[in-house]
Amino acid sequence: MTGERPSAQFPTAADVLSGETADVYFDRARTILAAEGLDPVVTMEIFSRGSGVLCGAEEAIAYLREIFAEANGSAEPVVESLHDGDRFEPKEVVMRISARYSAFGLYETAILGILASCSGWATAARRVVDAADPIPVIGFGARHVHPSVADQMDYASVVGGCIGASTPAGARLAGLAPTGTMPHALVLIFGDTVRAAEAFDRHIDPEIPRVILVDTFKDEAEESLRVADALGDHLWGVRLDTPSERGRVTPELVREVRARLDLAGHRGVKIVVSGGFDADRIAMFKEAGAPIDSFAVGSAISKASPIDFTGDLKEIDGRPVAKRGRIPGRTDNPRLERIDLQR
Repeated sequence: MTGERPSAQFPTAADVLSGETADVYFDRARTILAAEGLDPVVTMEIFSRGSGVLCGAEEAIAYLREIFAEANGSAEPVVESLHDGDRFEPKEVVMRISARYSAFGLYETAILGILASCSGWATAARRVVDAADPIPVIGFGARHVHPSVADQMDYASVVGGCIGASTPAGARLAGLAPTGTMPHALVLIFGDTVRAAEAFDRHIDPEIPRVILVDTFKDEAEESLRVADALGDHLWGVRLDTPSERGRVTPELVREVRARLDLAGHRGVKIVVSGGFDADRIAMFKEAGAPIDSFAVGSAISKASPIDFTGDLKEIDGRPVAKRGRIPGRTDNPRLERIDLQR
């Protein structure tokens, strides 16, 4: 992640807190242990077999704060964790939780799931961002995921290094304003790219950069010149999103648009490209020397596979334990930071 970590305020969901989203065997274990009068203080360590960019830790901590605030018991819970944006290695402990099992055992599913999905998205974003460097990348993947997780996916893309995200909810989590241009639907309804651009300029907050979509009706270079002439200094940039039916965006197209804008005196107009970009395609455009100012990337981030995380009990009432194949007792990781649970 670039710069400072976003300071997100994650809302908690009632169905998660109630245990409705937990694997049912955790609820059954809770019932059995309560009936037997067993409630030890346990230490759980969470790790992955793979490497990547951690994301979801701050959201998991938000749940743990609420869970422990409601829990009864004499043992003070302790949470140690890496943070969103930290890189992790295989088998590295990214989070350690010590508390009575009854206080948090039910939520293992949720914690692992949050870390798995969000770290998968953040790691995919980092691959794209590294390929594009130093050209910035905007996360544009919300249309490829269920809306209930669009904000977490957009946030994860920023954790992974994207400079912006397209949804207000996701951008808000990352402490940013949402980033976007205009949809083809707007241009089609106006029937002309320049008319749509001029309406955008009339009605949208002046602080929003004027980035106009130029592939809807005419040749992209021609539309770019028409829009630049019409908006003048108000125009920040143009976006090329040529569909696969017309050969997609190519390095040659980008070079032509740049050359024609420059020849017409519009050297300050920037070029944003979108439409099926991933790390490999970005690398190809960079190798070809395409003069791109920003990439908008969607499915290469949103379709990322989750990174599997595992939660293991490593102590019970201070006694080292482990399932077969694992080493009993705490795993040393000086990178873990104790979390203030009172915030």
